[in-house]
Amino acid sequence: MAGSPASLSGQDVGSFAYLTIKDRIPQILTRAIDTLHRHKSEFFEKHGEKGTEAEKKAISLLSKLRNELQTDKPIIPFVEKFVDTDIWNQYLEYQQSLLNENDGKPRWFYSPWLFVECYMYRRIHEAIIQSPPIDDFDVFKESKEQNFFESQESIVALCTHLQELVTAIKDLDENQLKDEFFRLLQISLWGNKCDLSLSGGETSSQKINIINSLEELKPLILVNDMEHLWSLLNNCKKTREKASITRVDIVLDNSGFELVTDLVLADFLLSSQLATEIHFYGKTIPWFVSDTTIHDFNWLIEQVKSSNHKWMSRCGVDWENYIKMGKWVYHDHIFWTLPHEFCVMSQVAPDLYAELQKAHLILFKGDLNYRKLTGDRKWEFTIPFHQALNGFHPAPLCSIRTLKAEIQVGLQPGQAEQYMASEPNWLTSGKYGIFQFDGPL
Repeated sequence: MAGSPASLSGQDVGSFAYLTIKDRIPQILTRAIDTLHRHKSEFFEKHGEKGTEAEKKAISLLSKLRNELQTDKPIIPFVEKFVDTDIWNQYLEYQQSLLNENDGKPRWFYSPWLFVECYMYRRIHEAIIQSPPIDDFDVFKESKEQNFFESQESIVALCTHLQELVTAIKDLDENQLKDEFFRLLQISLWGNKCDLSLSGGETSSQKINIINSLEELKPLILVNDMEHLWSLLNNCKKTREKASITRVDIVLDNSGFELVTDLVLADFLLSSQLATEIHFYGKTIPWFVSDTTIHDFNWLIEQVKSSNHKWMSRCGVDWENYIKMGKWVYHDHIFWTLPHEFCVMSQVAPDLYAELQKAHLILFKGDLNYRKLTGDRKWEFTIPFHQALNGFHPAPLCSIRTLKAEIQVGLQPGQAEQYMASEPNWLTSGKYGIFQFDGPL
């Protein structure tokens, strides 16, 4: 790839990539093993001896994986047939082809961080699907559900805010509508702090009412392109013919509290007529601990609907109706759980690329999406976002993320140096956020 800088990798001792591979990933594997162990009796009750044997097999495969990682063994191909096995194994060959003859096989600390981290989660999935009859078990499900339940107060506050807003929406003038749009965008941004892969699977629920914190959090937004989003959608609304649609696509990140913030934003977009349909994209398999799958998406809406709280329950009913009416559409696609950067999507997954091209605006939530948008490379901080996207542009798009990886582009000269001087870990703490837009201005 001419002109693109080197990939982030665990070779750089002390870097966030290095610490992830050395500490965080083994922690996540240990938690997955513990989770399987705790469900031993449940597997036995459900499946008898077969369940017990399957649990032992899955644990043994995950223990082997942890050992390979900790001793920096070569990356090995996938053996279990799954929809993406061939694509993955071709990608492993591609990584091998990038090495010099003396380097041997791709290894954990010396290969691109994006690749090995995705590979690790795909290997967890392989360990589970190689262990029937527990081959549909999600080792991260409990953590995701716990995040949702521990964030109840914040979720109630958010649902109440939304229902009050929707009731009054017809009386809002354009400026008031814009203010509410910005407020809900920011709530969706800070919802991205609740990332269980960052905390090694430890709880990271939202305890405070985020609505009350937005003003003090505003200075922590390093790139703020919210105005572009407003003018694009507001313009679509004003010029829309009666029968035509405005479609916003949201590429989801974490389930639990963050997913609630995304659904609240999606509800507002419909209620304000800034959009007429919303398409959500989630993962086909459990991924990066807390990423949203179709099961998580449906489970969360069901939980919100069956809440004892009047406004929370009302949200759940509305959301279920949007799905029934086709105003909300959920998609998953194997591309989201491949290691490829997005600039090759049109070749690797042309059907997905064509689907995204139908959107008027695509919102990419979270860090992993940002890493894939920019190729997870050692870009200069001031390189324009458009350049780092390397030709990926199915439609106008915006990254909404809190910073949890050592990559950020599109900053002003001197901006990064200023943060670095006062906060050495400013890139990875999740304290700062961005709304970074690429599209016609």
